[in-house]
Amino acid sequence: MNSEFIIAVHCLVYLNHVPGNMATSEQLSDNLCVNAVRIRKVMRMLKKKGLISTKEGFTGGYIFKHNPKEVTLGQIYELTSNNSLASNWRSGHIEKDCVISSGIGQVMTDIFSEGDQCYKLFLDGINVQDVVEKLFK
Repeated sequence: MNSEFIIAVHCLVYLNHVPGNMATSEQLSDNLCVNAVRIRKVMRMLKKKGLISTKEGFTGGYIFKHNPKEVTLGQIYELTSNNSLASNWRSGHIEKDCVISSGIGQVMTDIFSEGDQCYKLFLDGINVQDVVEKLFK
């Protein structure tokens, strides 16, 4: 799991809760306790995928216009995490004359891939509104 996923979920929950569903990067930064530059990076990703829009100018900010029941954490995970269970490093070496050393890399890749798919399916069952309800129960 990476921090961009957590930032994205927090931002969408916050935007869903504030009046007008709109906030500036500074307001989001203050609420998330995260640098505004990191907020803007994540918000660009969300905007590119159509999950938020922006209003320019002095009274502008980021706007969450979707029904929070229709945006799943799986969508956000897919956008921000890019197979976060996988590791770029593998032990062993494919050219070693040992079944374990030469095969473990692919086996682990397959395991991580399957785990990532299962995790995404789990997150697909949770939407932004579910997170809001857990916060305010």
